[in-house]
Amino acid sequence: MTSCRQLEVRSEDQTPQKWCVPLTEDVFGKLMSKGSPTVQTVFGDGSLFSPWLFGKFFDPSDAFPLWDFESDVLLSKLRSSSGTQSTVDWLQTGSDYVLKADLPGVGKGSVQVFVEHGKVVVITGLWKQLKESKTKDWRTGHWWEHGYVRRLELPENADWRKIEAYLSNDVFLEIKIPKKPLECDNAQGSAGEIEETE
Repeated sequence: MTSCRQLEVRSEDQTPQKWCVPLTEDVFGKLMSKGSPTVQTVFGDGSLFSPWLFGKFFDPSDAFPLWDFESDVLLSKLRSSSGTQSTVDWLQTGSDYVLKADLPGVGKGSVQVFVEHGKVVVITGLWKQLKESKTKDWRTGHWWEHGYVRRLELPENADWRKIEAYLSNDVFLEIKIPKKPLECDNAQGSAGEIEETE
């Protein structure tokens, strides 16, 4: 039986500074070399949260213009690699942009979706409990050791106020971003009214 629940898409992350610590290639290499199965699951090949998802190293906390690219082009290397299965896909229809992704095997209950300033959609979650800190400042630690993030630039015609996010079976995330109606639709309606009066 499939369970599907709608996630609340919040307009702002209450603690956005937690993603301010950059994840560099050498630091990521050290993190992955520790060999933790959990780290491999969260940041490994094919994961939406992998810095290597797009073929070259790219900090997941930097906004990426995902919908400017064809998924087949960006993910072709990933899909053709032996033993690697991409868990991400995106597409656009006439009315929506759609992102589909498997979540890492941990911290599924903590997944959150935010929209920053109406321009960036942010998908976050925790996979490891944070130790209590006196300062409670994420910048004193490394976000990637406790959580995952992917920040994606929204297209100009995205209607960020109507974004919907769904979680199926606690493992499959789907985000639908409606497109704004074309302004020429209104102009055609006006022109039609003028023609009728003539």
